Amino acid sequence: MAELRTKEVEDLLQVLAALDDADHIFALLEDLFTIREIKETSQRLAVARLLSAGRSYASIEEATGASATTIARVSKCLNYGAGGYAHAFEVLGEGKDAE
Repeated sequence: MAELRTKEVEDLLQVLAALDDADHIFALLEDLFTIREIKETSQRLAVARLLSAGRSYASIEEATGASATTIARVSKCLNYGAGGYAHAFEVLGEGKDAE
């Protein structure tokens, strides 16, 4: 994904890394994304939590409303991705270090 790390993406990363107030971050999310995009992104984190807890696709679909395709995509990221979900879980106090 090195080709994705453009100057514009680096600027966004710098802004996100500097923000430490949830209300400021939410304001930025509202400006950057549609309501649907915010909901879908949040849903993926919920799916990742449930997958990490060993829940079945069917129970995750029922609990979150996520499609099987979304669940599979999140599962692939959990198993073969860059580790972003693991870092998110650590921030939320749910990572392996929190056990």
